[in-house]
Amino acid sequence: MVSIVSVAKVAGVSNKTVSRVINGEPYVTEETRERVERAIRDLGYVPNMAARQIRSSRSNTFGIIADYVSTTPYSVDIVRGIQDWANANGKTILMANTGGASEQEIKIWKMFQSHRIDGVLYVTMYHRIVDPETGDVGIPTAMINCRPRTSELLPSIEPDDYQGARDLTRYLLERGHRKIGYIRLNPILLGAELRLDAFRKTTGDFGLAESDLSIRLGMEGPVGAEKNYVFAAATEMLQQKDRPTAIMSGNDEMAIQIYIAAMALGLRIPEDVSIVGFDDFRTVSLALRPELTTAALPYYELGLQGAELLNSVVAGNEVCPSSRVMSCNLVERLSVSSL
Repeated sequence: MVSIVSVAKVAGVSNKTVSRVINGEPYVTEETRERVERAIRDLGYVPNMAARQIRSSRSNTFGIIADYVSTTPYSVDIVRGIQDWANANGKTILMANTGGASEQEIKIWKMFQSHRIDGVLYVTMYHRIVDPETGDVGIPTAMINCRPRTSELLPSIEPDDYQGARDLTRYLLERGHRKIGYIRLNPILLGAELRLDAFRKTTGDFGLAESDLSIRLGMEGPVGAEKNYVFAAATEMLQQKDRPTAIMSGNDEMAIQIYIAAMALGLRIPEDVSIVGFDDFRTVSLALRPELTTAALPYYELGLQGAELLNSVVAGNEVCPSSRVMSCNLVERLSVSSL
């Protein structure tokens, strides 16, 4: 194996200077840094991470504990954001899925502890309140797409479902819609309740009465095995004599069935009924015709900023546990008309 001594000899510098370049330390001129990096590339030098870990007491590695996130197409962007941050900041990422099993989660925490992981990013598939099964493992942790239930708070970063639904509702109201339908997500989801609360509050602020709204349950039951009522709910809603001029969907995937129900009844989108979704799951929102107006879950940014948050925790800069929210920006497309 090529050693630091070999690199130093080729670059014409001291072993300490090579070490400073490898570790990104200051007090090295740009010309010297380039010379050392060129020697590293030419010789194919690979740092001995185990030795560095022993010397620094840091592994330079973050762990990700996820429930099902890596198998969920649209939330895998959280992992992409974390990985991009890690690549830009010289960190290594280890990822493990729990499959939702608490026993497996405890094993993963202990495994990360044995590998001397610097910090853990605790990531959930859907926005929820949860307590990590850390056992007696005390590793610096930040939560992404979730927040802790107990008073023993951990730093967290999550999407602002309330703000996203508020902006979507206001968007419809500002375009003249006063008869609005809403097909709800599974009530056990935190995001579902936040979105519904925002819809009710915003329509109320605009002076709409309960009779102006048609609210139906679209899904219920265990996550991943829900009963689906979306098509039936949309069909019933659109057959009303005084039917809604616009329908808000709990998420983009549910919007597919609302589109189908409208077309089955011979209604045009958006001329006869406007439709909005939530998530900006682009496999759906860009495939529908017309393309779907929606609010975008900031999954990539959650990963990017979550990793930065954890880095601050590990460095001791996050003195108090904190909860941050990130905006779900409205994405205007062609599924909404003005009255």
